[in-house]
Amino acid sequence: MILKLRRGAACAVFRECAGSFTKGWSRSLRCAGLALSLLAPLGIASSAAQAEAVPPNDIELGFHSMYNLDFAKAHAYFSNWEQQHPTDPMGPVSQATAYLFSEFNRLGVLEAELFTDDSRFDARQKLTPDPRVREEFNGALDQADKLAEGAAGQNDNNFLFSQVMALGLRSDYAALIDKKDFAAMRYMKEARELAEKLLLQDPKAYDAYIAVGVENYLSGIRPAPVRWLLQMGGVETDKNKGIQELQEAAAHGDLLKPYAKLLLAVASLRDNNTVEGCGLLSQLATSYPRNPLYRQNGAHCPAP
Repeated sequence: MILKLRRGAACAVFRECAGSFTKGWSRSLRCAGLALSLLAPLGIASSAAQAEAVPPNDIELGFHSMYNLDFAKAHAYFSNWEQQHPTDPMGPVSQATAYLFSEFNRLGVLEAELFTDDSRFDARQKLTPDPRVREEFNGALDQADKLAEGAAGQNDNNFLFSQVMALGLRSDYAALIDKKDFAAMRYMKEARELAEKLLLQDPKAYDAYIAVGVENYLSGIRPAPVRWLLQMGGVETDKNKGIQELQEAAAHGDLLKPYAKLLLAVASLRDNNTVEGCGLLSQLATSYPRNPLYRQNGAHCPAP
C-alpha cells in the first residue's frame, strides 16, 4: 500500500531520524538492532511535479512526529492509517515503532554520547522496561505478522518490507532493552536476508540497503578472526560494502535517507572525520529541533 503512493511535497521533512554505531561485537549487535529499529515504509521515486501535487500520508506524518518525539500525535496518525487500510501490516508495524522509540526516549537509549563512548556503553546498567509498552509493542508486531502472513504469495514489496521492519524492531528490543545479543543477532540476520530478497525484486527500494549495510559495516569492523567466525555463521562482514550500501540509502532513499546519513555521520566520527560527521549531525538537529539527540554530541562536535 505505502509503496504504491507517491511522495508528497513535505516528504523532505521526514528525512531525518536517530541511531548510532558502536564498537565491539556485543555492542554492535545492540546498535545494529537500532539501525533497523527506525525503518520506515519504502518509497518510490517521483518527479518534482508529482511530489508537489501529492500531500504526505498518515504514515509519513506519523514518523515525522515520532522523530520529533511527539509520540501521541504519531500514534494518532498511525491509527488513522489503520482505520483506512486495515489489511496493511505497515499500520501496526508503525505503531510498534512508535512504542519502541518512546521507550528508547524514556530510558535514554538514544543518547548519542552513549554509543560513541565505549566506557559509558560498557558501564550501562540493565534497563527496566515498561510492561505495558512491552505488551503493546509485541501485540502490534503480532498483528503485523498476521497481516503479512495473510498476504503470503502476493509478491508485494510492501508486505515483504513490513516483515523486514518487524524483525528489525524485535532485534532492537532484544538488543537495546533486554540485552539478549544472540536473539538480536538472529533477528538482524533474518531481516538482512529478507531485505536482500526485496532488493532482488526491486533494486530501487533503496531504503532496504540499510538492513544489509548495517550488518556488513558493524561486523566488518571486527578483527579478522572474529569476522571469520561470523562468516561461518552466515553473517556478512564486508565493511567497505556496508559503507557503500549506506551511501546508496543516503543518496537515493526515501524516508530512510536521513537515517542513512546519521549512520554515515557516526561512522565518520569514528574515523575522526569530524567535518563530515558533524555536518550531517547539524543537518539532523536543524530538521528535528524538538529532538535533543543531535545537539548532544559531547566532545565530537562544537555546540550549534
